[in-house]
Amino acid sequence: MSESTIVTTTEGYAPVNGLQMYWRSYGEGGTPLVVVHGGFGLVDTWGGLLEELAERRQVIAVELQGHGRTADIDRPFARESFGDDLGALIEHLGLEQVDLFGYSLGAVASLRAAIQHPDRIRKLVLVSTVYKSDGFFPEVREAMAQVGSGGFEMMRHSPAYAAYAAVAPDVDAFPALMDRTGDLLRQPYDWTEEVRALRPPTLLVYADADSVPPSHIAEFFALIGGGLRDANWDGSLRPASRLAVLPGRTHYDITASPLLVPTVVDFLDS
Repeated sequence: MSESTIVTTTEGYAPVNGLQMYWRSYGEGGTPLVVVHGGFGLVDTWGGLLEELAERRQVIAVELQGHGRTADIDRPFARESFGDDLGALIEHLGLEQVDLFGYSLGAVASLRAAIQHPDRIRKLVLVSTVYKSDGFFPEVREAMAQVGSGGFEMMRHSPAYAAYAAVAPDVDAFPALMDRTGDLLRQPYDWTEEVRALRPPTLLVYADADSVPPSHIAEFFALIGGGLRDANWDGSLRPASRLAVLPGRTHYDITASPLLVPTVVDFLDS
């Protein structure tokens, strides 16, 4: 981002489905882009990505139930609930239609929002996610099965916990966040048919050393109409959806790739 660029910010809480859901808006203009963090993330852990995305459009970053400034409520974590929360947030902010960008857990929530509230989503960007729970490598699924408050002493020394502790309304709720996240990750799902019927044009983004095997990536892309035929010499048969694989990255550092923002912007502007 150039030094002369000024990105204005506003913030607030949206009353949605019993939550007070935190949001922060950057920039202005264009179709608003709603950005959703990964597991144990929050708005502040995006680094400079939000400001980069906001150079030419409004960007609204949110915090899911129990994450960051959005206090937890007496409701188990559910992927479908996260999708409805995003739909309700969009409505609360008075936005007729948005683009939606989610990473990891946030990509799962964004996918559900696009399935459950298709009229609200113009374009969808999904970074490092799967359309069914067994899409991850076996060792990743095994690690997910172990997530819970039993690992809190290790997490206490992590950057994720430090960022959470700096802003959370109840710092002592982090072990409960770990338990709720673990319960969610252990719930199997298969959205093959819903993804096949997905309406918004979608950009799938992965690292070349991601937690997802190339075979699942290819299957996901095929479900949304990609990679099924030659695009013709003039590109006339090119699918509306896209696939990007970013080199030299993993599931855990893909959002720091210098290629991510231009890849997303090119898709949104096309």
